[in-house]
Amino acid sequence: MEVTEQKQKQVKYVFPEDFWWGSSASATQMEGAADVDGKGQNIWDYWYEQEPNRFHNGIGPADTSNFYYRYKEDIALMKEVGHNSFRFSISWSRLIPEGTGDVNEKAAAFYQDVIDELLDKDIEPFVNLFHFDMPMPLQEKGGWESREVVDAYRDYAAICFRLFGDKVKKWFTHNEPIVPVEGGYLYDFHYPNVVDFRRAVQVAYHTQLSSALAIQKYREQGQDGEIGIILNLTPSYPRSSNPADLEASRIADAFFNRSFLDPSVKGEFPQELVAILREKGYLPVHSKADLDVIRENTVDLLGVNYYQPRRVKAKEYAVHPDAPFMPDRFFDSYEMPGRKMNVHRGWEIYEKGIYDILVNLRENYGNIPCFISENGMGVEGEEKFRGEDGIIQDDYRIDFIKDHLRWVHQALSEGTNVKGYHLWTFMDNWSWTNAYKNRYGFVSVNLEKDGERSIKKSGEWMKQVVLQNGF
Repeated sequence: MEVTEQKQKQVKYVFPEDFWWGSSASATQMEGAADVDGKGQNIWDYWYEQEPNRFHNGIGPADTSNFYYRYKEDIALMKEVGHNSFRFSISWSRLIPEGTGDVNEKAAAFYQDVIDELLDKDIEPFVNLFHFDMPMPLQEKGGWESREVVDAYRDYAAICFRLFGDKVKKWFTHNEPIVPVEGGYLYDFHYPNVVDFRRAVQVAYHTQLSSALAIQKYREQGQDGEIGIILNLTPSYPRSSNPADLEASRIADAFFNRSFLDPSVKGEFPQELVAILREKGYLPVHSKADLDVIRENTVDLLGVNYYQPRRVKAKEYAVHPDAPFMPDRFFDSYEMPGRKMNVHRGWEIYEKGIYDILVNLRENYGNIPCFISENGMGVEGEEKFRGEDGIIQDDYRIDFIKDHLRWVHQALSEGTNVKGYHLWTFMDNWSWTNAYKNRYGFVSVNLEKDGERSIKKSGEWMKQVVLQNGF
């Protein structure tokens, strides 16, 4: 009894008993086995074949953490660091190799085994359907530019619900849907490396429609869980209270946050954004029937990924008339003097941003049930922090998590409907074109020793947080 009381005295930030503690990951970034057991090619497999030079140290998606082979070991480690929930994604090209057509039975058995293993360890599976990994045969048909691909995704989602819906009660349609728009169609950091605002708008619209159609299917099947979407919400802070700076931040927010947040939660696109697209002649090809689907199929649950803020100011210079049309025609980026940085990633660390997002959801989005679905700190050269005992001493990660959780706790104490915190990520994983440049996990993956796993200091710390339900 005295030990329990002593523990409670030490715990300043107490979280609800049913708080979701865990981490998030994605299929392409952790499974490996990229061309094994009937898996089809996705855009990352294809792009790596074409341009391996675009990937850090020439490491492609076949050389990831090999969760496909080691999932039992990895899930046992999740249990050891205190997970009660874990978000992963299903690889569309593994489950349905051509993107449409027959289900790959070996893939269905693999995901069934992963789900069973998680449930056996009392870890709730949170399943995401799409994490940047378009099957290549569908990309060749236009990817998200194509209405046909939207329907293919809807059918894929319906298959997943039928196969796994009896055991999985937390579903997500997309992870960070703005990122393939930015990376693939505006800023050249994802395949197909297009720079074309008109095509980007169509991709964004169809992605949102695909989410609503999946939600519609989920409800038509009479599934009894919750379905949502995972959005990277990046608060757009103005440089000053000058009206021009405030306007710049509102427009940036409409492009990068509200473009998916508003239709996902409210069923409608932000009017400011629609007005800009209409005025400039960039409205997507759309139909009233599809807009009705978006309006009627909003999310039950919202995942929030937060890493850094966006800081903007009014434009300093006129835009060159022949330059490609881009969102930053309406604002410039602003570097706040004295900002705290993660120098490895080149990202600002601003912990209060997580609180501002949650307050915004409470005040302007009906206090929708939500959770922090990603938050994390990528560090380059982390091996140098490995102690004599073999454990990586990542105190900087512990501090990063603590400083964000304090703000989550503050929002919680003020009535925000935030239900959990998932770190990105469980174990060091392959990260798109950055490959293994930056490490994020609770668990180290030693590439020099055949992917040997070892729990970092942050993982041991997290285990205590979960035991005490706070820190």
